[in-house]
Amino acid sequence: MMAAMDKYLVAGEWRSGSDTFEVKSPYDGSVVATLPTPTDQDIEDAIEAAHRVFAESRLLPIYKRAAALMHISTRLEERKEEVAELIAREGGKPLKWARVEAARAVSTFRWAAEECRRAEGEIMRFDTEESLGSRMGLVRRFPRGPVLAISPFNFPVNLVAHKVAPALAVGAPVVVKPATKTPLGALLLGELFLETELPKEMMSVLPVGGSESAKLVEDDRFAKLSFTGSSEVGWQLRRAAPKKAMTLELGGNAGVIVHSDADLSLAAKRVAFGGYYQAGQSCIAVQRVLVHEEVASEFNELLVAEVEKLKTGDPLDESTDVGPVIDRGALDRVSAWVDEAVQAGAEVLTGAKREDPFYLPTVLSNTEASMKVRCEEIFGPVITVGTYGKFEDAIGEVNNSKYGLQAGIFTSDVDRLWLAWRDIEVGGLIANDVSAFRADQMPYGGSKESGSGREGLRWAMEEMTETRVLVLSNIPL
Repeated sequence: MMAAMDKYLVAGEWRSGSDTFEVKSPYDGSVVATLPTPTDQDIEDAIEAAHRVFAESRLLPIYKRAAALMHISTRLEERKEEVAELIAREGGKPLKWARVEAARAVSTFRWAAEECRRAEGEIMRFDTEESLGSRMGLVRRFPRGPVLAISPFNFPVNLVAHKVAPALAVGAPVVVKPATKTPLGALLLGELFLETELPKEMMSVLPVGGSESAKLVEDDRFAKLSFTGSSEVGWQLRRAAPKKAMTLELGGNAGVIVHSDADLSLAAKRVAFGGYYQAGQSCIAVQRVLVHEEVASEFNELLVAEVEKLKTGDPLDESTDVGPVIDRGALDRVSAWVDEAVQAGAEVLTGAKREDPFYLPTVLSNTEASMKVRCEEIFGPVITVGTYGKFEDAIGEVNNSKYGLQAGIFTSDVDRLWLAWRDIEVGGLIANDVSAFRADQMPYGGSKESGSGREGLRWAMEEMTETRVLVLSNIPL
């Protein structure tokens, strides 16, 4: 485990306070770590250091930034099994999926290094109108300033990486506020950062409670907020600091369309993955499945069979597919929403049982659009299945949501894919796969209540920088 498991990082310095909190396993409640709580002075020191070091970090040459990012990537690769076990212990993610997250973090820092080296500007001629004269423009991006990164519990390493890596790539200091339920992955990244030759004040990791978020966001020394979490909290933060540059990666209740010409066996397997691999605790997890009426019965049988193959159990067991939800509060909520839907007429095709600390993988049919299991983000191992006749009706139902993050579609008809891409109101549409797909280099983000801005290394770097043009006048063209 980490050398600094009992400390937090303030401007490159490991510190320890007098008040502590416990990080507990969602599986058995065992204490994974006991961490001190940063003091008000620690928070102030971290912010002031980030503000102060920006004058130096913004001038760092590309080769130094790229080398640091590659070092972190290499060290994550070397320690990937340790990282995966840490993810499984603190968050309850099954080890097989924790390994996937650890590998993605390796890739995320490598992509940041590559994008950093590819950083280019643009040249524009302005002799396009007689009145403009003989001029040329040089367009370049510059870092906005220190970044505040607020990350959720469900991807405690890679979602932190998606904030830290692009910040370091553009030369911006970053203060990370990880979820207090899963802060250890962020601290591990802080440890690896300290092994680089970047200014140590460029990174802090403060495991403070959610009540501190608004206070941090409102601080004018942060030029940029990168937040991943619930829609409710995200928009509250936007209201708290309306002038600050923000990337908000918020909630979803992703829809997946299965048309009559689809490979139903493949679709059933992928839906069974996409709805439950993270115990449904992912903003792009499958939640609403719409199946053409001609194949609905066949698909539902295939889906239930695939879901019932999934093994729920100890996250550290190599054979476990579905782990526990993060805590009892989440378990209570998921259970209550399903019970409420069933009492209102929903049919249980499988699951709908609580076995603490687990909620068994659940498939519901005959649900109504007003039921919470369909219109809200359940963030648990529950999906609903419904039918449609016309393809346009399926598109309309996917759009019948306040969220718009990602969606999936299974069909062999290219015209339907293009129609869906044009008309489905989401940030990403995954063809012949489920919504729960993300390549770390792709633009990732949503519309409507699902947030604003985009992550994915190049896009995140653009969001952390601003365009500046230099106009050269009276030059020979």
